[in-house]
Amino acid sequence: MNLIKSTGTFSFFTIISRLLGYVRDISIAVFLGAGPLADVFFVAFRIPNTFRRLFSEGTFNAAFVPSYSSLLNKKKQSKNFANNVFNLLILGLLFLVLIIEIFMPLFVFLIAPGFEEDSQKIELVVTLTRITFPFLLFVSLASFFSAILNSHNKFAIASASPIILNILLIGVLFFGRVLNDELVYYLSYAVTLSGILQFIFLYFFTKKYFSPKLKIYTKIDKKVKIFFKRLLPSIFSSGVTQVNILVGTIIASFQASAVSYLYYADRVYQINLAIAGIAIGTVILPQLSKYVQNKKKEKISLIQNKALELSLFLSIPATIALLIASEEIISSLFGYGSFDEDSVKNSAKALFYFAMGLPAFSLIKVFSTFFFARRNTKIPFYISLISVLLNIFISIIFFKEIGFLIIPIATTISSWFNAISLLILLKQRKLFSFNLIFIDRFIKILAASILMGMFFNYLIHFFKDRFLYEEIFKSTYLVGIVILGLIFYILVAIFIKAFKISDIHLKY
Repeated sequence: MNLIKSTGTFSFFTIISRLLGYVRDISIAVFLGAGPLADVFFVAFRIPNTFRRLFSEGTFNAAFVPSYSSLLNKKKQSKNFANNVFNLLILGLLFLVLIIEIFMPLFVFLIAPGFEEDSQKIELVVTLTRITFPFLLFVSLASFFSAILNSHNKFAIASASPIILNILLIGVLFFGRVLNDELVYYLSYAVTLSGILQFIFLYFFTKKYFSPKLKIYTKIDKKVKIFFKRLLPSIFSSGVTQVNILVGTIIASFQASAVSYLYYADRVYQINLAIAGIAIGTVILPQLSKYVQNKKKEKISLIQNKALELSLFLSIPATIALLIASEEIISSLFGYGSFDEDSVKNSAKALFYFAMGLPAFSLIKVFSTFFFARRNTKIPFYISLISVLLNIFISIIFFKEIGFLIIPIATTISSWFNAISLLILLKQRKLFSFNLIFIDRFIKILAASILMGMFFNYLIHFFKDRFLYEEIFKSTYLVGIVILGLIFYILVAIFIKAFKISDIHLKY
């Protein structure tokens, strides 16, 4: 496996999906802004979308891939295992969706308790969430097919499937002016429809390797029991960032427009997380699991250090850029129509504090994968649980005093606690050690990132008049500056050997 090429393939489709997501969110910002209707839709969308991220962005892989990969040389056993898991997933998910649909008012109250005082608002959230929630069933089963493909080192199709969601939502938003207040209903229906289409799309490509057979009775053997024991801890631990964001949404519902501010900020930093954390963790898991099973210590050390190096190579410069130009970025992406200057400033403040935790968000994904490859989901789970409790404690204690900004601050603090704790335990258990190549590269990555930051800061200030709220083409200037900053960073990295072109051809 070529780590950089595989990560590049995964990242390419992820970037396309996220860029389409930006087009979608810019359109939502224009039509809904950061007002009450936007808050309502984002809560209704946040719930199934959080489950999508929990299941699809590497978390389902963490429990499934190591077990399934170990059986690939035994075709009958691997097919039986996959088929049993698939049938039990359908039963469990159908039951979950049915129960929550029935008790949706209570469920929405738990997710957005701050809406309770406004009966119209809470009623609309309940209606929209009932429409969007079936998305969970289909996207979770689609994630199962993605895990099958990833186990066979096929990453392109799985990473391309989320594009379907954004295309459908953009299609609905195209008729935004015609639909008016009905827009949120059509967007909600499009969410569920996209889940169905993703399921069909991934099944078409997966049937070459596995075609499920529906059974009323499913045998729960030892391997299936072990898988489900690992599934919940892996979902929680690998998806801890998403859990923290969901916790933030619950708390933010007590402040007007805060849910929207956090949503728009979240959308910006998620693109780097998807590449620097999720993509790398997803790509290395099948190969790392095989090396662990075959006890190839040198290969294990090499792939783990390279994964960590690549994660920092991508996340550190992104963090610096977001800290320097959080307001310009939010204004350029979303500062149009109903999304006014106050909305820009508040979302930018949230983005600034989220950015401080960006390397930690990525490191959690990478370090957790080191445990998952060894079929250990308990340690990341316990650390994530403590991390979420820390996040809740900080958010609740300081929310009245600081307001919604405590949510990104608490998320960042708890995430750094999570990442550092994972590293300490990996070191204590002798599951990871830094090699000399990593230490040398890390120093050079820091140097290249600082130089890029200085260059990026100069460009932002040089064109500061082009980023005024009323400027129409500010997004064009942002794209140009980001491209120049990226080219500068890569050139500096190659010059000081923080990155070598020869790495592209290395196999791990």
